[in-house]
Amino acid sequence: MLNRLKAILADFFQQADLVLLGLCCTATVFGMVLIASATHYMEPATKMLRYVGVQGIAMLLGFCMYVLMSMVDIEIVLKKWKWLVLFNVVFIGLLRTPLGVGEASTGNQAWLKFPGIPFQIGPAEVVKITFTLLLAKQLAWLREEKRDLKSFSSAVQVAGHTLALMGWYVVISGDMGNALTFFFIFLCMAFAAGFALRWFVLLFLGSGAGFAAAWVLDLIPDYMMDRFRVLVDHSYDSLGVGWQQTRSLMAIGSGGLFGQGYMNGTQTQSTYPQSLPNRWTDFVFSVCGEELGLVGCLAVIILLAAIIIRVLLVAKNAQTPFHCYVCVGMAAMLIYQTVINIGMCLFVMPTIGVTLPFFSYGGSSVVTLYMAMGVVSGIKKRSPALWRPGRQR
Repeated sequence: MLNRLKAILADFFQQADLVLLGLCCTATVFGMVLIASATHYMEPATKMLRYVGVQGIAMLLGFCMYVLMSMVDIEIVLKKWKWLVLFNVVFIGLLRTPLGVGEASTGNQAWLKFPGIPFQIGPAEVVKITFTLLLAKQLAWLREEKRDLKSFSSAVQVAGHTLALMGWYVVISGDMGNALTFFFIFLCMAFAAGFALRWFVLLFLGSGAGFAAAWVLDLIPDYMMDRFRVLVDHSYDSLGVGWQQTRSLMAIGSGGLFGQGYMNGTQTQSTYPQSLPNRWTDFVFSVCGEELGLVGCLAVIILLAAIIIRVLLVAKNAQTPFHCYVCVGMAAMLIYQTVINIGMCLFVMPTIGVTLPFFSYGGSSVVTLYMAMGVVSGIKKRSPALWRPGRQR
């Protein structure tokens, strides 16, 4: 047994993507440093240690998942794709059981709390991975079997898969922020697969018209409409819906080039909880801006950009279209979360509860991110690309 374990680890260190793993670990440790500062104001001090400790445990679990997923042949797993579809439906459905945990202010019910686990689990975090695998299989099948990604039927099948999952998740959880992650993953993967550009134009026009109609007909919840209104007019309800982002912008702006100093941020270290709300989760980037300045923010962005570029390089050199689509989907997940979260902190995106990958506090988020990157590492172990996708018009 011991010899078998040594052989597995030896194979991992010889063939896995250690550069990607190193980047992920660096980002997570950097995030833990920021979380330590963001929770430093809490009394007693053991509260701070709890947050950092949980994040550290999640990182160790994530490391193990990275190793495991690097060894898994996802093409074999996808032979049981019907079970993955069932898993997605059931796992999201658990949110409406006693295990579900909600947010009273918005009515969202997006987390599961299992006894004995020190952190809540977001089904969306896990389902992003299984959805990406299933969508990649669907795209590869359409490419290989139908050999026509320009047809209306192909576009409907892929879009229908995505919208069905999004609809189910929104109905169950009420969480539009994570639901849009699935949509962005779909867009990037469909583009990489070579879908005709006219379908994207029609999709954007239809989505825009649908959003405008919903706005005019007052079908969008008031709290959600206010989050868009405040982006246009920052003075709109600045003590209410705009409070979080106003404080975030003040924190980042006060940091200047080098920041106010680690654990010395005016808002970050304030004992008034609302000085900088959710400072160790949604607004951890604001903590970085206040205490480490522009230099610290650039370091965060460079680290995340390096991870995304590494994933896209694996996609470029993937053995099969299926493997390429999987990597593109994983990169899309990171891009969406990074852009939305930093945009929230800079007051150019609505507050929709999307965390900053690897940096924000969240056990399930960290573990699943390492799982996703482990899938990418496993793809890198395969032989170099034997194909090159061509765009169909």
